[in-house]
Amino acid sequence: MMRRLLAGARLFTGSSILEDHALLLDGARIIDLIPVARQVDALRVDLPAGSLLVPGFIDLQVNGAGGILFNDHPTAAAAKTIAATLRPFGTTGLLPTFITDDRAKMRQAMEAASAAVDEPGSGILGLHLEGPFINPARKGIHNARFARTPDDSDMTDLLTLSARLANGGGRLLLTLAPELVADDVIARLTAAGVVVSAGHTLASVERIQQALAHGLRGFTHLSNAMPPIVNRNPGPVVAGLDAQDAWCSVIADGHHVHPALLRVMHAAKPAGKLFLITDAMPPVGTAAEDFILLGQQVFRRNGCLVNADGVLAGADIDMAQSVRNCLSLLGLPLEEALRMAALYPATFLGLDDRLGRLAPGFQADLALLDGDLAVKATWVCGEAVWVTPPA
Repeated sequence: MMRRLLAGARLFTGSSILEDHALLLDGARIIDLIPVARQVDALRVDLPAGSLLVPGFIDLQVNGAGGILFNDHPTAAAAKTIAATLRPFGTTGLLPTFITDDRAKMRQAMEAASAAVDEPGSGILGLHLEGPFINPARKGIHNARFARTPDDSDMTDLLTLSARLANGGGRLLLTLAPELVADDVIARLTAAGVVVSAGHTLASVERIQQALAHGLRGFTHLSNAMPPIVNRNPGPVVAGLDAQDAWCSVIADGHHVHPALLRVMHAAKPAGKLFLITDAMPPVGTAAEDFILLGQQVFRRNGCLVNADGVLAGADIDMAQSVRNCLSLLGLPLEEALRMAALYPATFLGLDDRLGRLAPGFQADLALLDGDLAVKATWVCGEAVWVTPPA
């Protein structure tokens, strides 16, 4: 394949915005960022004036999209369809997310994710198991009937999957309740490369601190499916904010977490430790008004997804809108919002040596944004996988 030069847009490298530079690609890789005036042997691709070329967004919590729920269709084909649905929103890499369910289906999801990771250009970066090792008292929309603690069979499955995914460059993210999982189990998982995150939990600050010492790395949708902050028992939310070396994911739809609290979270965490997820569900990318989640009807109402009791059931948002919300609701600089959508999640997974930046040697996963931060085109592994239709 002939080398290509993407020119005409400003470049956001992951650190700063470059003017008058172009991106040189060779197949799936970025070769260099060069001044536009430099002559190179490459096919020039002219991008719209005033556009911004950024690292593709990385979403570590995607339950579904395009009418597909991964729990209902735990196959590699379904995972790839979900990924394709999200490309018009700038998402180039994601973790299909399998929530608390029965053991047989969980194993199917494991096999599906492993197969999808092995396919170049799939956009599947591994698997997020959100449960089943959660606290039923903080189940949210999850089915408490399937919540349990890990046994020997689970450990064999998890350790085997982590190794398989790593062989393909992928990762296993496991959300669990630390108060229900022993430290030695967390340590074994971490040593095997599993990225362990606290979520759907009632754990105390003290229990979280113990788990952090044994390898706990992050917090899943901080403040959601967790108890509110209480002065004498501040719980997992404050534990997450207080843990300087831990990452925290947040849903920035303006509904899951009040914007004022999101601003406090961003101020409290060290740079790079707060990142965006969508918690997307099947209606994203469709006009559907409802769907079925684990036997419950979920309704699309006023920007939220809720069951008949008003319990939030994932989110009705994409990564591009999440980035825009960081500016409009939180007042963050554009560069920080873009890092929260790409570089920081890549770093959390330990994939920041190839994803999350425009830099030589990095994978050419890219999104092109217009002046309103709407996505105009998306590349995965150097291939244009979506371009906005002509008006």
